Amino acid sequence: MDINFEERIADMAVRQEELLRKRNVPVVPHNGLYYRYKNPILTAGHVPYTWKYDLNPATNPFLMERFGINAVLNAGAIKWGDKFLLIARVEGIDRKSFFAIAESPNGIDNFRFWDYPVAIPETDEPDTNVYDMRLVAHEDGWVYGLFCTERRDPAASAGDQSAAIAQCGIIRSKDLVNWQRLADLKTPSPQQRNVVLHPEFVDNKYAFYTRPQDGFVEAGNGGGIGFGLSDSIENASIREEIVIDKKVYHTVYEAKNGLGPAPIKTGKGWLHLAHGVRNTAAGLRYVLYMFLTDLNDVTKVTHKPAGYFLAPEGEERIGDVSNVVFCNGWIVEPGGAVYIYYASSDTRMHVATSSIAQLLDYVMNNPADGLRSATSVQTIQQLITSNYKLNETAKLV
Repeated sequence: MDINFEERIADMAVRQEELLRKRNVPVVPHNGLYYRYKNPILTAGHVPYTWKYDLNPATNPFLMERFGINAVLNAGAIKWGDKFLLIARVEGIDRKSFFAIAESPNGIDNFRFWDYPVAIPETDEPDTNVYDMRLVAHEDGWVYGLFCTERRDPAASAGDQSAAIAQCGIIRSKDLVNWQRLADLKTPSPQQRNVVLHPEFVDNKYAFYTRPQDGFVEAGNGGGIGFGLSDSIENASIREEIVIDKKVYHTVYEAKNGLGPAPIKTGKGWLHLAHGVRNTAAGLRYVLYMFLTDLNDVTKVTHKPAGYFLAPEGEERIGDVSNVVFCNGWIVEPGGAVYIYYASSDTRMHVATSSIAQLLDYVMNNPADGLRSATSVQTIQQLITSNYKLNETAKLV
């Protein structure tokens, strides 16, 4: 086989640079709440080719890919100086995930990975898999990363190689380069996924949003999004979890739900973005929904619009795990602009942009779920009647 190393490497470099420089544009028309953007912002193709290929002809004579990348998904987000940073879950073709930071000057395109992936220190019980990190700049001065650490269930039989135990791993840093590993979070629940650290102390304690689960996949008796307090972060331990946003029959979050990124503090309360899951004939469907909690009592939900905030559309519905959107990172700018980073079908990353004003309007003024078909009809009738009255008034003028 005739291999021209220099030409193939040069071609890889050119193609990747074209992908990285591709300008992203908003999709119009939009829904008045957020703009979607035309192109994914991170994919397997964005991962540097130097991570995948041994470029030495002596050790890789056929210039074949040595480490394959399957997907880039579920990224935490933070504004760091003047850069928009995502700490993405990068999944190899071996099913093992790891974290890598990509930065952009504008938050919507030209995302580039740092030179090396993030090296996460291990505990005495090594992680088999790590994924879905939430980044939180806490008022104690540290940046924390909370992620799911997965290990095989030691109680499983030899014939069951899929049984796992999920818990919350915790790391922290002052520079996002050097990370300190803390002890895994301890809670009363046998399984924990989608744990989020509140950015401020609550009653002088570290506050966590949890998702108590009986099993690795099934929520079981886990009732929804939980909340608990810990005296310490170095050895975080929650003695009591209370459910602040429960699962509800025949809603978009009837099977399970979990908080996405850390909530945003506003003058009207704390804005929360969460994912909701329901079962369908085609499998589980993941969507995003929102709610608002009281400014002084973060466990009190004050507003919650019906249905989903964002659901997979078009090509977003196709991927490794189809019909899924998932978000664990957003960034709010001083002027109120909000960048929402979400993954589609466990395959790629996207961005949507909105504002605090739009999100508060949506959360506080869109109708709540009446939980019955009849109440949905009543809501529509009220809108129609209001619009008729408005039209008649306009005719009189």
